[in-house]
Amino acid sequence: MPPQGDREFTDSYTSYRYGAPTPQALFSPIVKPLKIAALACALLTPLTVTAAAHASAYPVKNPVLVKNALYQAGPLPTTTCNDLPDEPMTPAEARTYINEALRCLENTWGQHLKKAGLPYEPVKVRYVTRLPKNYCASEDGETIQPSTVWYCDWDRTLSFKIGKYWLLGPITGLDLFNTIAVTYGYHVQKQAGLYDAGEDLRAGSKAEHLEQGRRMYQQVECLGAAFTKSVWPLPGKTARDWERVASSFYRDSAEYGKAANRKRWVKAGFRTADPASCNTWAAASSKVS
Repeated sequence: MPPQGDREFTDSYTSYRYGAPTPQALFSPIVKPLKIAALACALLTPLTVTAAAHASAYPVKNPVLVKNALYQAGPLPTTTCNDLPDEPMTPAEARTYINEALRCLENTWGQHLKKAGLPYEPVKVRYVTRLPKNYCASEDGETIQPSTVWYCDWDRTLSFKIGKYWLLGPITGLDLFNTIAVTYGYHVQKQAGLYDAGEDLRAGSKAEHLEQGRRMYQQVECLGAAFTKSVWPLPGKTARDWERVASSFYRDSAEYGKAANRKRWVKAGFRTADPASCNTWAAASSKVS
């Protein structure tokens, strides 16, 4: 596919760099959280909550995280994404769908970041048939998923691998749209300085490290929902469609958080379309547990 705008496309990687570990998006069989301070933790380990998980358990004091300009610029601009095509049935249709969703994301977030006085540059996009082993600090087996998208902060690139799971699979176009919106949230964090500030945090314990990762992850889920509200309604989609996506959290996880908290952040983002509602870094520990 030829380049579109400032985006860069290629069919496979010929080289790559190891970067800060980053999450896969939703609706891939395995989801990988950001690893802050290079601490490795097992995937989907049982969540344990104790009485220590109160407001001051592990406070975050970095003003870049808790008082970021991203939160000060008001709600996202109200725009439309009316050219979004129907659910993809072929790889070519999936690319068209993804490209249009990204065009909408760039339009909205570009305006907001500039209004907030923050830097803005379009995300780079690559379509790949494979991802190298350990690409961008991934772990063994995580890049072999048939349908996946990764954001790598080293080169600010979204890498899409389109497989059958996204084509005639058990997801709808709104699920895929949400996946793209949430993953783009890492690019927003990167440009706002939140991503690097989060990585620079030091944790005094595994519990604190896990909480920092949950703050990062729950924030992008909220930002994705805020964006979706800013372009709502989407063609052919109903409030019931969104409610199904917003409620599709069934399992508590030490790395991603309680299902109830994740739902709460997603619903807050969609209710207001305002990044200020997504300030997970200033929230009490119990709100990101």
